[in-house]
Amino acid sequence: MPNITRRTFGFVVGAGATTLAMPYYARAQGKPRVVVIGGGAGGATAARYMAKDAGEDLDVTLIEANPQYTTCFFSNLYLGGYRSFDSITHGYDNLASNYGITVVNAMADSVDREAREVVMADGSKVPYDRLIVAPGIDLIYDSVPGYSEEAAEVMPHAWKAGPQTKLLKARLDAIENGQQVVMVAPPNPYRCPPGPYERVSMMAHLFKEKGYDDCKIVIIDPKPKFSKQGLFTEGWEKYYPGMIEWYGPDVHGGIASVDPQTGEVETDLDTFRGDLVNVIPAQKAGMIAASAGLTNDSGFCPIDPASMRSQADENIFVIGDASIAGDMPKSGFSANSQAKVAAMTIRGELTGSKVFPAKYSNTCWSLIETNDGVKVGAQYAPSAEKIASTSSFISQTGEDDALRQATYEESVGWYKGITTDIFGT
Repeated sequence: MPNITRRTFGFVVGAGATTLAMPYYARAQGKPRVVVIGGGAGGATAARYMAKDAGEDLDVTLIEANPQYTTCFFSNLYLGGYRSFDSITHGYDNLASNYGITVVNAMADSVDREAREVVMADGSKVPYDRLIVAPGIDLIYDSVPGYSEEAAEVMPHAWKAGPQTKLLKARLDAIENGQQVVMVAPPNPYRCPPGPYERVSMMAHLFKEKGYDDCKIVIIDPKPKFSKQGLFTEGWEKYYPGMIEWYGPDVHGGIASVDPQTGEVETDLDTFRGDLVNVIPAQKAGMIAASAGLTNDSGFCPIDPASMRSQADENIFVIGDASIAGDMPKSGFSANSQAKVAAMTIRGELTGSKVFPAKYSNTCWSLIETNDGVKVGAQYAPSAEKIASTSSFISQTGEDDALRQATYEESVGWYKGITTDIFGT
């Protein structure tokens, strides 16, 4: 039985039956029901904002399979030794106890759009008037020939934070001087565009701290360029000269296969062997989004730019990494921003409260070396076709040390602020 906090099931007796039917989650008397699938930066924010701003007018349920959430953002700092694992891991107790949200720690299996019910893995059903789908990403393992879910236990991706993050950290800590790390970077679009390159920076930082002067990190990238490339390249040359090599597709010619048994990555150019191989495959919307019929041929979910409403179903909203959000990148900040727009829209529809024009924002910070932080971000507004950037900014090469330290300190403050905004703690 799933662990359900704050509220309880109702059971119904099947007609003519002597046994109880599958449990049916009870609706609070007279209240519209909003269900959120996924307790990450988007889903938990949406649930909290609806419960916080609607008071007793909405019945809010948050379905999340995991009892705790580990943030992908700042997980690279854990790899680099700047953060503990506990510092990037958060629970849902406060959402239940302080905001009256029903938190269901169980797996949602499918969505019955006609009946407006979420069908749980145990067969129980959660009815909704509005549904927010925030399942994050799923990995397309076979987008890298030879890679698989089983291979990820040898060649960790760590692109879903949690046990994979710990595995990559353990493997990274075991590297000895003179050994080589190979990263297979992901193709667009993917979660956190600067993330792979911050990860490489944190790996290099760890080796430098240990006094390893003979380690190599090789990046095999399917993209001809990457986010903040000039900033990362400048930093790598400054702090880790000769340690990091980046190969774009024009050089390596294509990734033919990876071999978990030998640690080899075969390309048209050469075969690269890693004592640690970090494979980050292509990505798509979390599985339940596809099974609910919310995705298109891209594997992600088209939405209305003004509300985050699914283009496939007027009663469903898709936020975060699973959505096709125009110019917005897939990031925790983006998901948090989109969640507030969706929550405001739903609250307006179900309670008659005022709905303001949608505005979105995002900033992505990256740490290159101690106190050397860089950032990129933008403000966004809906257009007829997409969520469009209205203004943007990015750190510049050659910035002085004081500015870079201030940028890093800003990111630390942001992390504390956004996790409080998500979980209300």
